[in-house]
Amino acid sequence: MTIRISEVFSPTPGARFVTDGEFSGEEFRETILIPQFQEAIKNREKLIIDLDGGYGYATSFLEESFGGLARKFSVQLVLDTLDFISDDEPVLVDSIKRFINSANNTRKIGARCEDR
Repeated sequence: MTIRISEVFSPTPGARFVTDGEFSGEEFRETILIPQFQEAIKNREKLIIDLDGGYGYATSFLEESFGGLARKFSVQLVLDTLDFISDDEPVLVDSIKRFINSANNTRKIGARCEDR
């Protein structure tokens, strides 16, 4: 299973929350990532996240998408299920893995900065 974000979601991903505008990390996580993640778990498959082909990613988008997934499920399950492709910007993979690994130390899904 593969999700190429630039094709199935947007070539111009936005910010963290739906309230921040179109193509947010929250929207991607809830509408595309979680259903595909659950399908991959059910089928005992890896879910490949292809980050290529877009026009860049805000760190808030990546943290909300993948750190948020780890907060909702678990860090280990996310790391065991997801693999990443980023030939355009290989450093993105390391950033995403840091967001996933630190998910237990960050805010809960949907909490605003002032709610921490």
